[in-house]
Amino acid sequence: MNNRQALLRRLPSVDSLLACSALQEQIQTYGRDLVVEAIRSQLELVRQNIRHLEATDISERALVNGIADFLAREEESSLKSLINATGVIIHTNLGRALLSKSAQEAMVGVAAAYNTLEYDLDTGKRGSRLAHASQLLRDLTGAEDALAVNNNASALILILSALAKEREVVISRGQLVEIGGGFRIPAIMRESGAELVEVGTTNRTRISDYEAALSDRSAMILRVHSSNFKQIGFVQQPALAELTALARSRGILAVDDLGSGTLIDTAQFGLDHEPTVQESIAAGVDLVCFSGDKLLGGPQAGIIVGKLKLLSQLKRHPLARALRVDKLTYAALNATLEHYRRGEALVNVPVWQMISRPLHDIRETAEKWAAEVGGTVLSGESTVGGGSLPGTALPTALLALASESPNRSMEQLRQTNPPVIARIADGRVLLDPRTVLPEQETDLLAALQSIN
Repeated sequence: MNNRQALLRRLPSVDSLLACSALQEQIQTYGRDLVVEAIRSQLELVRQNIRHLEATDISERALVNGIADFLAREEESSLKSLINATGVIIHTNLGRALLSKSAQEAMVGVAAAYNTLEYDLDTGKRGSRLAHASQLLRDLTGAEDALAVNNNASALILILSALAKEREVVISRGQLVEIGGGFRIPAIMRESGAELVEVGTTNRTRISDYEAALSDRSAMILRVHSSNFKQIGFVQQPALAELTALARSRGILAVDDLGSGTLIDTAQFGLDHEPTVQESIAAGVDLVCFSGDKLLGGPQAGIIVGKLKLLSQLKRHPLARALRVDKLTYAALNATLEHYRRGEALVNVPVWQMISRPLHDIRETAEKWAAEVGGTVLSGESTVGGGSLPGTALPTALLALASESPNRSMEQLRQTNPPVIARIADGRVLLDPRTVLPEQETDLLAALQSIN
């Protein structure tokens, strides 16, 4: 009998491990079935190590420790908080927009108690959840009515399904965009039952192209803002007011999909001007849809604002119920919109706090980090991210850490508690204070010291 076979024979059985005193507490905590799964997994791992001639401790203590680690990993949620030191403000992979303190408190408030989701306190009768946030959105955008659904893709599907099914929707070829996760505007339109009519070319579309394409089967002109890419050079698109006037003259709808959507002019921060929701409404469009968790800085939602008659149709459509949002989303959305109504979005909405944060403040923080953990402070750029303002950046200061193996350092940072996500450039690990919350700095510095 060789050494491997001897070691395999010495491995305890599942039943003997279940009976050992060291695992009785885990059985009480996790239940017998999960502990059995952990034992089998650990034993198989040990068998594989033995077969591959890897040094393996098969003592009862080592096995019990491995089983305990397995159970701890099983209990740990795959969705966890982390520190975003990448400098990408609306990071799609890291949860997009952070919620304000007020929005967080509002969500806890409605989660912890019964609430008025569908109850009218004035009449004592059933109310409509669709009324929540409507007044705030009307006041902020100048629209006649508003509706919130699950996300902006949902908003567009609802609009097309309710108002253009089996009819033509005219759109510029330069606006047939692909949004996150491989979802494409043409595919969304097909699923809604609307018929896509492409006009113009990739880089140039004139108002005359739209005029020539309209027919008796046309339901709407759809503009899709290129919020996640940028065309430069020999490009042309009609102004939104031109499209609206053409649609009105033909008795059809003008719909504007803003994608990210913003209520604040981004140009004041040195960024490109992002079309605002208010500008679209002022241009006379019938409906505007945009995201709640990007430049608005709220929860995931698709927001539709526009004409009262059309919103009434959307609210009655069967898809509206399938796409509706829950009490937590309404609570966070209302709290976020309140910041705008009070004129305090730059102070209280994290997305705008980060965008408007002064460069000298960021540099002071980077220098403080360097004094604590070493490294050098470099000039760099932050980006808005989340499919917003492509090709534009905000000046920032970065902590740069030299490393023999930057990828290994990044891996170590991802394993800290909480995990830290940074970026690599020119063989150095870079960390941007712009997207690190003040209350996270202690954990960040501890994580950096642990990998040095």
